[in-house]
Amino acid sequence: MKNYLILVMMMVTFIMHPQKKKNGTIYQDHPAIKMVEEMQQAFVEGDTLKVASYLSEDFRAFNGMETDPDNEGMTKSQFVRSSRGWKNNVDYLSISRYGGYPDALEYKESGLWVQTWDMLKGVHKTTGVKMTMPIHRIFKINDDNKIQMMITYDDGNVWTTMREAFNTRKNGNLYNAHENINTVRKMVRALEHGDIDKSFSYFTENARFRNLDMEEGEFNTVEEEKENFKKMAEVWEIESIDVVGYPDYLEYEISDTKVVQSWWNMRLKRKSDDKRVKIPVLLMHRFDDEGKIYNEMGYYTTSAMTEE
Repeated sequence: MKNYLILVMMMVTFIMHPQKKKNGTIYQDHPAIKMVEEMQQAFVEGDTLKVASYLSEDFRAFNGMETDPDNEGMTKSQFVRSSRGWKNNVDYLSISRYGGYPDALEYKESGLWVQTWDMLKGVHKTTGVKMTMPIHRIFKINDDNKIQMMITYDDGNVWTTMREAFNTRKNGNLYNAHENINTVRKMVRALEHGDIDKSFSYFTENARFRNLDMEEGEFNTVEEEKENFKKMAEVWEIESIDVVGYPDYLEYEISDTKVVQSWWNMRLKRKSDDKRVKIPVLLMHRFDDEGKIYNEMGYYTTSAMTEE
């Protein structure tokens, strides 16, 4: 059996070895890398003459996510002009290495290519959209050491957000009176009177609770939130929870999210020494289709309760 396994391993090695075929060389340092990065920085600066000096006359720039088979890409003149457009329309524009380093690939058959992994940063002047995103680019270098082709892969969602920001668009309905607002009121009033069971009956069994004192990704379950409230009630008396302004109920079209946002002042008195504190609270409650709360985000901090 041992001899059989050795024979099989030798046959696998023999079979796999002929499948390897070297097709060129990969360089971490290469003059073409320097040229590509210099062109990109000239593009950022809006230096159209310098950008043009790196490009061949038959240059084409393609979006790697484009699905139109008839797309012919941007010509040299179009790409050069776009540099000035970026400079005029984007604040804080930059392109820098991100997630690795560029490679120059010298293929035996298809010539020299450079691939880069960068981070593009900027803020669109008109819409204020943050354009920070990773970009991956592939450049074809011709025999005259000019960039003949550029293929860009980036985050299409950023462009969609920017285009949509030019138009006024309704994203749902805003209510100042709704059954879900009533649910939040009843939940808060039950807490104000120490009726824990009633208050938490308005939540789903797997509801999650967060506040500003928690680390990112941390949350409490229903039972943990109940226990925390019980411990607080042992030390503090709720004198009142006063509404500030009025709650809003928002039904968003995008993602079909249902949210009640409400503002409160929670007035507490410490039982041991009658110390009083007022805690401003903003609550964001997400509702399911059955009118139950499945998520609570509390924009408040309990730091005032720990002070002497």
